[in-house]
Amino acid sequence: MISQQAKERMRALAARYPVARSALLPALHIAQAEEGYITQAALEAVAEVLNMTTDDVKSVATFYTMYYQRPHGQKVVSVCTGISCYLRGCDALVEHLEERLGIKRGETTSDGYFTLECAECLASCGTAPVLQVNGEFVENVTPEMADALLDELSRELKARKVEPAQVEPKTEIRR
Repeated sequence: MISQQAKERMRALAARYPVARSALLPALHIAQAEEGYITQAALEAVAEVLNMTTDDVKSVATFYTMYYQRPHGQKVVSVCTGISCYLRGCDALVEHLEERLGIKRGETTSDGYFTLECAECLASCGTAPVLQVNGEFVENVTPEMADALLDELSRELKARKVEPAQVEPKTEIRR
């Protein structure tokens, strides 16, 4: 359920534009931040605030990969699979991460901590292969670096006692 406070933030954003629907992308970000992913309630709330149909909002929310359609892990690991990263071994890196995490790309670990996905291009060709964790770049990644990163992230999640996301084991993320 989207809070009234979130709806007010969406309305305030919409008021900054000559046409309310211009605030659609940031409104979806607000909804996703509140719910963790784009739920049906989020689609309906954004549609209501921006005076759009739910179908119109959904068509945008499902087009962009930055809007999750299902619950995802606390840490989303996105590996670039663009040409520069491909030439520098991103396929081997993805396979290594799949083996290490026990999931395939597009899936979430059973503890809800990690989601592994591939991105067509992360625009860091000079530092390939590259990945992002929740939008933060990690460059010139080797399998050993990836292992150290996953170890560090796991320690961080456990130290903060982050509750695992409520997902089914190995849930496939559909876009």
